[in-house]
Amino acid sequence: MIRVDIRSKFFGDEQVLGPVRFDIAPGETVALVGPSGIGKSTVLRIVAGIDTRFEGRIERPDALAIVFQEPTLLPWRSALDNLLLAHPGLGRDAAREALDRVGLAGRDDAFPGQLSLGQQRRLSLARAFAGRPELLIMDEPFVSLDPEVAEQMMTLTEALIARTRPATLFVTHARVEAERLADRVLELRNHPATLA
Repeated sequence: MIRVDIRSKFFGDEQVLGPVRFDIAPGETVALVGPSGIGKSTVLRIVAGIDTRFEGRIERPDALAIVFQEPTLLPWRSALDNLLLAHPGLGRDAAREALDRVGLAGRDDAFPGQLSLGQQRRLSLARAFAGRPELLIMDEPFVSLDPEVAEQMMTLTEALIARTRPATLFVTHARVEAERLADRVLELRNHPATLA
């Protein structure tokens, strides 16, 4: 069980988050929605352990993966090496299978700059799921994709989540994405932000 108990978060003198409390059960997908700038990504960074300057407590497993808005790939490494560096014990065959599952069969030697944005996002998903995370965190993973590619990515994400069943927390500004992918939708409102 992932337990999130944020009492407050400040940037300088400005309080951006008030009390934000929720749990995520194993295998459950929770979407966090709200207007731009409300603090959704801040909550994700706190839950992921990237931002530790807050009052409160987070209980999460060590086995977690993050999919950022941008693919955050190493441009000087091949697709296969991007997976193997993130998961040293994975093995080349298992890494190729992970690439196959996201539709990148035969692209293991391609560098990120040789891949389209949609393919780079697929590689980011492969990297996240290759480690079989207990907690998956996604920060607007479908933003800036054209509708057809976004639809393909949502379908792929649904299949990967169904296969590995991590507890999943994802941020989106699109209510339709939240309602499609999530078992539960949480909304941040007000300033400082709290759950509606």
